[in-house]
Amino acid sequence: MVTPTLIMGIIALLMLFFGYQQGNNQHIEGLKVTLVMIKQMMPLLVLALVIAGMAQVLSSQQQEFIDKWLGPESGMRGILIASAAGTLTPGGPVVTVPILAGLLRSGSSVGVAVAYLTGWGAWSLARLPLEIAILGWKFTVIRVLSVCLLPPLAGLIAQTFFAKTL
Repeated sequence: MVTPTLIMGIIALLMLFFGYQQGNNQHIEGLKVTLVMIKQMMPLLVLALVIAGMAQVLSSQQQEFIDKWLGPESGMRGILIASAAGTLTPGGPVVTVPILAGLLRSGSSVGVAVAYLTGWGAWSLARLPLEIAILGWKFTVIRVLSVCLLPPLAGLIAQTFFAKTL
């Protein structure tokens, strides 16, 4: 975790420096926008981390349940459940990644994890109203139909070829 934090810190400092170099207090404006985003995102991030932490703790008490429904032995059933759960997960990666981390720490299989993340990215129900409003229902239907098999397929590929890597 140190290396990604260090890289992000360096990038942030470089961008602040470039903003300062541009003049017109762009670095200050960038920090103001940052504060607004923190106010908007912090509640979501805290809730996502609570969900991830609770999922990990509760699932350790329910290991039999996790193994049956989401573990390596869950097979296609676990992959389909994860695909649907990813579809239903609202928010961006700030929400999804901590939940996924909790699932992995709880013993979910790599196929389940990949299906969950792919379901969130490809199918996301939360995004559909905006997509329909901006791109139209015809395009949205074409896109959804085009990607409908991706989450389960990605989960199966991951489980088949990478099950032993995690």
